Amino acid sequence: MTKECTVRVFAGTCGMTSRITAKADDIGEVTLRIESDCHHILKMSWGLRPMFAYGEVEAPMCETEIYRLATENLPHAACPVPCGMMKALEVAGDMGIPRDSEIVFE
Repeated sequence: MTKECTVRVFAGTCGMTSRITAKADDIGEVTLRIESDCHHILKMSWGLRPMFAYGEVEAPMCETEIYRLATENLPHAACPVPCGMMKALEVAGDMGIPRDSEIVFE
C-alpha cells in the first residue's frame, strides 16, 4: 500500500513557491517530486533519489541527503523548502502526521 502527501512552501521574501509531492512505495522507499518557481530548488531536486524516511528523519540534520543537497545547491541558508521536503518525506514514510507548520513574524 502506497502513501502519498503533497505540501506547498511559500518561501517568503523571494516570493517563490514550491510544491513537494512525496510518495512511498510498498517497501517504504519515498520518492520526492518537486515543482518550483526557484531554479536553485529545481537544481537541488535533480540529485534527489528515492530514500527511506527513517534514515533521513532520524539522522543528524547535516547528514541527511536533503540538507546535503541543499548545502550544495541553495544560496540562502534560511530557505524553508528543504524543511518542507523533510516534512513531506516524514508523512509519506508514515513517521509523522500531516500538520501545517509556519513561521510568523510578530
